Amino acid sequence: MASRFPRLAIVASGATLFAGAAFVPRALRRFRRKPVGVAEVGVDGPIVRERPRRPLRGGTSTAAADAVVEQIEAADEDEEIDGLLVRLNTPGGQVVPSDDIRLAIERFDGPTVAYATDVCGSGGYWIASACDELFAREATIVGSIGVIGSRVNAAELADRVGLSYERFAAGEYKDAGIPLREIDDDEREYLQGLIDDIYEQFVDRVTEGRDLDPETVKETEARVYLGTDALGIGLVDAIGTREDATDRLAALLDVDEVDVEAFEPPQGLLARLRGGAEASAFAFGAGIASAVVGDPDRELEIRL
Repeated sequence: MASRFPRLAIVASGATLFAGAAFVPRALRRFRRKPVGVAEVGVDGPIVRERPRRPLRGGTSTAAADAVVEQIEAADEDEEIDGLLVRLNTPGGQVVPSDDIRLAIERFDGPTVAYATDVCGSGGYWIASACDELFAREATIVGSIGVIGSRVNAAELADRVGLSYERFAAGEYKDAGIPLREIDDDEREYLQGLIDDIYEQFVDRVTEGRDLDPETVKETEARVYLGTDALGIGLVDAIGTREDATDRLAALLDVDEVDVEAFEPPQGLLARLRGGAEASAFAFGAGIASAVVGDPDRELEIRL
């Protein structure tokens, strides 16, 4: 009777290896090497698409989503990496860049554990909802599950200096929110509808990722919580440090220890010196959900 197990090719030459060994499933690698490799990626500062040419106020650093996604994908393609450790120290930021990071984490082939340091707010929490588990410190600022849209109203100033707005547009809402004129009630309802739709997406992400009831999420009313309070309502899984999150990732991988390797985009010397602490301090002082400096040419800026 034929054996149920595949035959192993035994090669006489010591210079040749069995080609199939390179394709051993990740779940089985722990039997051939220890410690297991884990990639650490960081989301530090307000979340933007690309790093701006000039720093934000006070030299605040930003989290460039494209670069973070690139590092997650590089870790996923690395045959020596089995798990993902996500460092979160961000007040939030732009909607789609935040979602790009979330999607990259969801696509990662292996367990993912996040740990929050100073701030895990809004877009940062959007990202955290994609991880298998989230750790925070007792005094970490967590939450701000909400969306904000803003526009500059310069209509009165324009009148004072003699500026007028003349409209040339095709489509009723093409210039909705333009700062040089007052918006009417219909436009205001239209723009608020956009914010409401994104908020519902946010609630859905958190509900699914954190296994929470939608009403529980909405009852937070975009408030922020200290880590201990966030634990009580289910926004985080445990109170702990980076080391605790690393130990939990090892447990999920069913190994005694893991070898953590930093996957970070290259940065200049000044960016490395600034670090992420300034971003958190600025965000908390200015308001968790309003820490991103947007493009001044945009009629309406929407961010998490």
